[in-house]
Amino acid sequence: MPLPMTIGQVAKQIGLRASAIRFYEKSGLLPKPLRSGGQRRYDSAILERLAVLERAKDCGFTLEEVRRLFNGFRRDVPLSERWQGLARKKIAELDALTQRIAVMKELLERAQKCRCIDFHECGRRILGSGSKGGRSG
Repeated sequence: MPLPMTIGQVAKQIGLRASAIRFYEKSGLLPKPLRSGGQRRYDSAILERLAVLERAKDCGFTLEEVRRLFNGFRRDVPLSERWQGLARKKIAELDALTQRIAVMKELLERAQKCRCIDFHECGRRILGSGSKGGRSG
């Protein structure tokens, strides 16, 4: 079995700052490490856990969602099932966000064509369009 690693060694190997690893520990996303001579000591399993954590963050999961991935299921629920359930929910969120972004983009494109000279005229045009988003001039 390889020798336990220091926080600096883990940070360098996984490409994170030591402060991020300490934050993840404090947040309950990582188990408390062993200590030797006042220093944190990690076995190689921490690298895999950090890799999963970072992948989840890259997928847009919040720290609370990552916490749920790690700790929010019974131990007998395979990681693949955890990922699938959380991924379905995140994809639905992204689909809704994509629709919202499309509406925002359309409104901004209309705003680029605005010819209103003051807020009164702009407000009248928005109100006259009969939609919440209205139209810009």
